[in-house]
This record gives sequence, structure tokens and C-alpha cells, in this order.
Amino acid sequence: MVSVIVPARNEEASLGTCLESLVAQTGVSFEILVIDDGSTDRTGEIARSFSGVKVTAPGPLPTGWTGKNNALVADAKEARGKWLLFTDADTVHRAGSLSRSIQEVQRQRAAMLSYSPEQEVHGLWEKAVMPIIFAELASTFRPSDVSNPASPVAAANGQYILISREAYDAVGGHAAIATSLLEDVALARAVKASGRRIFFRYAGDAVRTRMYRSFAQLREGWTKNLVLLFPSPVRLAVLRLTEFMLIVGGAAVAIVTGTHGKWRPAVIAAIVAVVLFGFLLRRIRRAHFSWDANLLSLIGLPLFSYLLLRSRIAYWNGTVAWKGRRYPGSVNRDSAVPQRHQEDQQATSATPSRAAAS
Repeated sequence: MVSVIVPARNEEASLGTCLESLVAQTGVSFEILVIDDGSTDRTGEIARSFSGVKVTAPGPLPTGWTGKNNALVADAKEARGKWLLFTDADTVHRAGSLSRSIQEVQRQRAAMLSYSPEQEVHGLWEKAVMPIIFAELASTFRPSDVSNPASPVAAANGQYILISREAYDAVGGHAAIATSLLEDVALARAVKASGRRIFFRYAGDAVRTRMYRSFAQLREGWTKNLVLLFPSPVRLAVLRLTEFMLIVGGAAVAIVTGTHGKWRPAVIAAIVAVVLFGFLLRRIRRAHFSWDANLLSLIGLPLFSYLLLRSRIAYWNGTVAWKGRRYPGSVNRDSAVPQRHQEDQQATSATPSRAAAS
């Protein structure tokens, strides 16, 4: 049996579609557990309208724990499956994907499988910035590295994590990472550190999601996550803003000098702008977005820089907010930083002269 666990807090806009796609799965025995985490909308009512779906509520939130981890721990205790699928309420599962994922994790001889879903984006800001973020994630957490037992890099996407009950219990489950705001990466690191195999890939063939339905949600969500995902957010913000200025500046110089008949500098500036934009598109294509979103990614560069800096400032000030709850900015950042970066930090701290020189 597979126990499908869906944490939900004020998810009335998406939960119904998610559950419709889950109850229709075939080819494997499964149960569905929804944790209504203090919702103030129709989330609980929607969940209870599905026959066979078990709806529970988490216990009181312990000091220092994140709400999602508290909810997941509560339902993991209730789950009866040999495999646990943790999936978010904003996901939609394609027909037969649950059975195929079980077959895939067994074929890969993995203890944990995670899918990066197809990202559904609507409107200017989602289309502009989401490809930028997921292209950066594809570079930081390369699936080939994550799936390689010899690589220290570990990652997972919390929208779809399938893990064996044995592995989950062995690493302490979400209780062991209870204070982490980036619980998916933290869980993956714990599993890989235990010597068990992880398999991670883009899986638009299995699941899709729309993460945010407004700019306010997008801003709050990435403010919570970005500083945990990227080890040098300020440097990355400066780099992407510089890239934007060079592309736009090159195009502007080409137009201005061209209108004044200065063809040589116009051609040089145009070439610089086109080449840099080409490199941007090449990088963005790895994120699996539509062609119009890829083109809009140019204006997503300064927005991405803004979100990175906003995330950094929020953690400095201890004003990290998500789903109506506030968390201290110091919440277990190290548990989610890519391991290779932590090893670089340890090597630097062990060599004071190199650290001072840098």
C-alpha cells in the first residue's frame, strides 16, 4: 500500500482538483490522508466531501517547529503504507502516475524518489520569474548529481516525495527536521547521508502544479525559500541584475548609436546584447517552461534579484512569514544549504590564511 499524505492550509482553490486526480489513480493499493492544518476557508469541507479520504488535524504546534512539518509528522503516524507519498495540495496527478512512480522507484533501487512537477504559470510576473528561479535550481541541484550516490548533492521537491516507510523511519522523518523551513531538501539530505539512494528528475509526465495564484503569494513563498536554496543570494542577485543591465544596455546603445549613423559601435552593442540573451535562453530552456515564458525571463532577472535580496533581508530581520505564521530568520538554514557549499565553507574555515586572503 501507498499512503498519500496531503498537508493543506487554506487550500480551497486547489485541493479539490488535487484530490480528484488522486482518487482516480489505478494499478496500486493506496490510502489518502489530508491534514487540515488550521484552515479558515473551505479546505476541510472540500477534503471531507471525497469518499474514502481520511481528514485529520495536527496537534498543537511545538515551539520552533514549522507548521508543515508538524502536520506531516501527525499524518505519517496515521499512515499504514509501505511507501509514503508526500504531495502538496496544489498538485495535479496524471492518470496512472502513482503506479508508475512505484515501479520507477523500485527500478531505480532507490529509497526515495522525488519529481519536479511541470510548473503551470499564468500572467506576466509568474511567466517572467518562475523560469529564472527553476533554471537556477537546475544548476544548483542537478538531477544527475542528486541521483548519483557518489555525489554529496541532495535535493527533493516537496510537491512530490515518494519514500519507503523503512527509510523515513530510519532517518527520523519530519520530526528530525522539524525546524527546517525547507523540509524537502533537508529530508533528502538526511536520506542520502544515511547511505540510501535518491532518484530525482523533472516529471511533467507525472504531475503538474501551480505554486502561486497571485504576486503576493509568489513574493511571500520565494522570500521564505530563496535564501535557503542558494548559498550566496546577494552575489547571485548582483550577477543576475548585471546580466539584465548588459542585455538591455547593449540593446539601448545599439539603437541610439544606430540612429546616429555610428554603425560599428551599434553592431558591437547589438552583438553583445544578442549573445548574452542567447546564453540566458539556453540556461532557461533547462527549466521546461513555454516559449513565451522563456522570452519573458529577461524582465524576470531584476525581479529575481529583488526576491533574493528580500529573502536575505527577511532572514536577517527574523521576519519570515508563510501561511499566516511567522518564523525566526535563523530557522535551520544550514540544513537546507547544498552540501557541496557547506564542505567549501568547512574547507575555508580550516584554512585561515585563505579565508583572510579572500
